[in-house]
Amino acid sequence: MEFEEIYKAYFGPVYRYLLRLSGSEQLAEELTAETFFRALRAAERFRGECEVRVWLCQIAKNAYYTHQRKNSRARPADEALLGQLPDPAPPPEETAADRDQAARLRAIAEELPEPYREVFHLRAFGELPYKDIGGFYGKTANWACVTCHRAREMIRRRWKEEEG
Repeated sequence: MEFEEIYKAYFGPVYRYLLRLSGSEQLAEELTAETFFRALRAAERFRGECEVRVWLCQIAKNAYYTHQRKNSRARPADEALLGQLPDPAPPPEETAADRDQAARLRAIAEELPEPYREVFHLRAFGELPYKDIGGFYGKTANWACVTCHRAREMIRRRWKEEEG
């Protein structure tokens, strides 16, 4: 597949992924351009061990984290994170009514150990299917599903601990 075809096919998913990560249309646009620039430079090193979309989302995530480290300002709350938690009563997404609570929820997710944080991000922000996430790690879709579930449980436990 030619790079132009890759760009046309995956610009939208990469942009949406970065928009959900950053909460900023302008930043998502900048980082999407950076992602494809980095991908073009690294195209010869792409071994095809995962889908192109997964590879691009990894590059996008790295671009986002690089930007965050350089700018070290607080990220905007990401409402998409709230919808990713399963529901025991009352679910955190219902109690996270304002931006401060949404930011707190996001911070909890950022504290997860690997691979839980990464799997959660790929699923919640990248909207990748479990099969693709598992393939990225050389594991099964079931492993990715269980890992994501455990990440959600860790988030839920930490949320409850913080509420006291």
